[in-house]
Amino acid sequence: MRLGTRGSQLALWQANTVAARIAAAGGPPCEIVVIRTSGDRLQEAPLSEVGGKRLFVKEIEDALLRREVDLAVHSSKDMPAILPEGLVIAGVLPREEPLDAVVLPGPGRTVSSIEDLVAMLGQSPSIGTGSVRRIAQLTRLFPGAHFTPIRGNLDTRLRKLDEGAHDALVLAAAGLRRLGFRDRISYALPADACVPAPGQGIVAIEIRAGDEAVREVVGRIDDPAAAAALLAERALVDALGGGCQTPIGALATPLDGDRIEMIAVVVALDGSKAVRGRGDAPRAEAAALGARIGAQLIAGGADDILADVKGAHGAVEGIQP
Repeated sequence: MRLGTRGSQLALWQANTVAARIAAAGGPPCEIVVIRTSGDRLQEAPLSEVGGKRLFVKEIEDALLRREVDLAVHSSKDMPAILPEGLVIAGVLPREEPLDAVVLPGPGRTVSSIEDLVAMLGQSPSIGTGSVRRIAQLTRLFPGAHFTPIRGNLDTRLRKLDEGAHDALVLAAAGLRRLGFRDRISYALPADACVPAPGQGIVAIEIRAGDEAVREVVGRIDDPAAAAALLAERALVDALGGGCQTPIGALATPLDGDRIEMIAVVVALDGSKAVRGRGDAPRAEAAALGARIGAQLIAGGADDILADVKGAHGAVEGIQP
């Protein structure tokens, strides 16, 4: 099977892990097909200014629809809330640590609490991140912080940090752990301080709808708990009409007895207002849980926040065909 992927360090780790798991489950060998995306070509511009993270999946999805590849592997948080017609998510890998991580200059530096982190960095640190979701939430912790987009491979970002370009980086803990940089995590931000992006830490496998042969193979490696979490989180984003570069955080976690719990937040870009929601449901009702918490957030004023975001950045990315 031809497996489409980006060529970044993390994307290749994801693709090779999926290929290895398929082989271990008795499936056919996979040929890795590297596809350069718009997001890879536009390395210098902030994602919020050039169309958001869908730039990292569009060309791969186009190749899938043209039958140039048989399956595509993505970081699920990069995928639009509404998939292109004819494509579906057929399976996911077990979820890695979903939280955001603070990385301080130099390996081995750690802090044990939010209070210690604020004391160490002060009220106006330089923080490397281009995520509007992270910026909106971190502004509430660091009102005077200066946020700077930082892109490129992980080792490049870490080198720039260690050379003094920033006081700290905020990255997905999952990518650091998967690429062998677990020791660079200085502090994992608790979800009540910074709710992760919907889908963060979940690798998704996308196929053509109706391609039952590929669906059967992918189904062999699907993780039901991560799949339910992703379904709930994507349903929430869909209910809010939001995309990848909107200040929406959502995290669904498994409970005992095949239930899941989800927390979610929508934050004003300047951090001035946050609307939060929470709920739980049986795993089989994951999509309904996401829709219900989305309605909670709208009732609390999230639609007003997102309308302001839409006005600030133009059409909300991630829900357009």
